[in-house]
Formats: sequence, C-alpha cells, structure tokens
Amino acid sequence: VVEADRMLGHERVQHGDVVVSIASSGLHSNGYSLVRRIVADQGLSFTDTSAELGGVVGEVLLEPTRLYTGPLVKLLAEPALDGAVHAFSHVTGGGIAANLARVLPQGAWIELDRGAWSPYDIFRVLAGFAGTDLESTEGTWNLGIGMFAVVDAQRASAVVEWLEAAGLPSWVAGTISTEARDFAGFEQGAKGVDGGAVRLVGSYAG
Repeated sequence: VVEADRMLGHERVQHGDVVVSIASSGLHSNGYSLVRRIVADQGLSFTDTSAELGGVVGEVLLEPTRLYTGPLVKLLAEPALDGAVHAFSHVTGGGIAANLARVLPQGAWIELDRGAWSPYDIFRVLAGFAGTDLESTEGTWNLGIGMFAVVDAQRASAVVEWLEAAGLPSWVAGTISTEARDFAGFEQGAKGVDGGAVRLVGSYAG
C-alpha cells in the first residue's frame, strides 16, 4: 500500500534526472528459451560440468535471482533521500532498453553507455556458444543489470552510495534529456507502453 502522492512513475521523471543501474545476480530467469537452445546446440546436459561456464551447467544457469524489494523499500524510507527516487524499472523479459523506456515520459530519452559496466562471464560464454555478440542479446538478457532507478541528479551519488552499502552494486548509467532529437535507432513503445526512448551506445567494458 502506498499513498497516492508517494507513487513513483514516469510523471515524476524530468529533464536532467540520472539513471542508476543496479546489478543483477545473473540471468534472472529471462531468456531461457534461448539459453536452452544454446545448451542443446552445444550438446550439453544440465548435469554436465562445463569449464567455460565454470561449473555444473544447471547450477550455473540457475543462479538465484537477486530480490530488490526489501532494500529498495528501505531506500524510499530513508529520510535523507526522501523524494530522490522518481521511478524504478525491473529489467525483466524484453531486455535492457525496453524496460527502461517504459518508465520514461513521452519525449524523454537516454543513451546508455555500454562502457559503464562489464557483462558477467555467463552472458559472454553463452553468446560465444551461440556465435553472436553481446549487443544482439540486449533485448533478451539483462547482461548484468537487474533494476534501474531514475533519480534526482543532485542526489544520484548519495543513492549509489546507499545502494552499495546495502549490498547492491550500482553505477550511474546516464542522464535523461527531453531535448528534441531524432529517435532513429532508439527503443520506443516498448512492452505496450508509449513512453520514452532508450538506446545503448559504445562498447562493453572488458
């Protein structure tokens, strides 16, 4: 239960807000149709040990999903950060850009720098098995981002510091803009929501 005037969402998001990425713990149960096909194409059983994956296949692929609700509710209740968070987006099915776009208002956009983080080995190995690159999986897997927080720019550093102290590795992903621009190449209208526009740019950190 939440008071109406405390609800988060795209209505609170504004020009200059900062997007903070919060790390995932692995695949988070998304894109497993692709995972199963890759594993089958490699001739692997879920009980096999894979040197590339770093353990028993089934155990590596079923790394428990990180749960965010508890710490994020505490973040919202932190007096020093009251009102700092404007929106959250859980990176579920549909990938990175689509899930962030749905919590941005129409006309708002952001370019996420891939160089801000390094996707986990599990994603790199599976993409390698499939003979593809990480960029082509961005609409399927979270690639290491489990949640986004859209926050007030003046308190972004404090939010990241709080999240890190709570055991949630986090980093600044970019800044929201509402300036007019061409949206070619951006993800828009994602997941049935006519929201903002997001695209990823650059190369992933090694």
